[in-house]
Amino acid sequence: MSTTNVTGQAIVLGGSIGGLLAARVLSESYAKVIVFDRDELPAEAVDRKGVPQSGHAHGLLARGRQILEELFPGLTADLTAQGAAAIDIQRDCVWVNDGHRIPRVASGLEGLCVSRRALEAYVRERVRALPNVEVRHGCEALGLLTDADGGTVTGARILPRGGREERHATDLVVDATGRGNRGPTWLAELGYQPPVEDRVDPQTVYVSRDYRRIPGETNFAAVLCSPSPAAPYGGVAISAEGDRWMVTLLGVGADQAPPVDPEGYLAFAGRLPAPELHALLSRAEPLGPPKRMRLPTSVRRRYEHLARLPEGFLAVADAICSFNPAYGQGMTVAAAEAMVLRDCLRQGRRGLPRRFFAAAAKVVDVPWDMAVGGDLRHPTVVGPRSRRTRFLNGYVTRLHVAAARHPVVGRRFLSVANLMTPPPGLFAPGIVARVLWSGRRATPPVVPVVPPARVEELVAP
Repeated sequence: MSTTNVTGQAIVLGGSIGGLLAARVLSESYAKVIVFDRDELPAEAVDRKGVPQSGHAHGLLARGRQILEELFPGLTADLTAQGAAAIDIQRDCVWVNDGHRIPRVASGLEGLCVSRRALEAYVRERVRALPNVEVRHGCEALGLLTDADGGTVTGARILPRGGREERHATDLVVDATGRGNRGPTWLAELGYQPPVEDRVDPQTVYVSRDYRRIPGETNFAAVLCSPSPAAPYGGVAISAEGDRWMVTLLGVGADQAPPVDPEGYLAFAGRLPAPELHALLSRAEPLGPPKRMRLPTSVRRRYEHLARLPEGFLAVADAICSFNPAYGQGMTVAAAEAMVLRDCLRQGRRGLPRRFFAAAAKVVDVPWDMAVGGDLRHPTVVGPRSRRTRFLNGYVTRLHVAAARHPVVGRRFLSVANLMTPPPGLFAPGIVARVLWSGRRATPPVVPVVPPARVEELVAP
């Protein structure tokens, strides 16, 4: 990559997927990019302390695969050569939503079954190979540096493990330190108001376990069975490199957590309306003990609403918004934010934070509404249920019924869920007609009737 026309230096605090993707696009605009991460980053694809969700089932949505392939040409071919599976999201997966199956037909939605550790290791090596990017591990971010009047962030304070504090001057600092980030605290230390936070506790517990996969034994690459208010438990099995199945069972609400003992784990899978998953676990060889995780609260930080922002500081990925990982959106949203950052930088650096946060908020709106709306379907989850949320949840309940009868409805739902189609696409005339007709035949829960002119208002973020 040519760096002839780039100038200055950027620092990225955090070397996970979000930070690495930010570094990749920053390398197009800055002569030097340094990524700092407090973990000892492994040379191989293994789980690490800074990514506690790494051991659970992962996959890459269609939009995420599309963006990563653009940023790292050949990514799909390289990872499939390592054992990942390139899939058609609808044809190659068993989808069961509210007990209704989406017909398995070709959709053109291209996803990737790959573990988090394998994907992150691959992206890290591609970023490290860039001539103007340096990745330093074992370095903790302590805070920000500013100019005399505090209006511009001019650097970051870094503490190498076993060393002394370092002060690194830079033109841009990007906070990619994840869910536990201290960006709001750092801003408060400089006299800025921290962003307002939206919070929803999904009340969900994961228990994951890997199993041996025999290639060709099944005619699907993944099984995805979502929880519903009537049956607040679900599970997924996703094929991965190393001839493995990554299996995650989950429960929403008190007393719904999956057991960690082998017999209880298998019995829990038998409760799901996806017998393929139970049959898979009945015959597959476990490759390790179950791993339990109580999902943290979903948090969205509203940087776009701040009246005052310093120049030279951005936040990306989980540092802006950390989702309920049950919806599989985190890595794809981080990729979409990287593309927003690229576009903003191509327009110039003046006013970059305000322009970026405003544009990133539009990216986050859709997956946040989908995830929080899905969580708020469950009565045990505490949060504001607006008229818009109730309407959308009622409509989606009917849509799942229609998707089982009409492959085109299933494809449209998956296209929206994979961030390839904006949510108003669920209200195209042909989709609405099928949803209303199928919903009437299935006697679903009553959905508030909204005049057509109000649909876009209710759906659009």
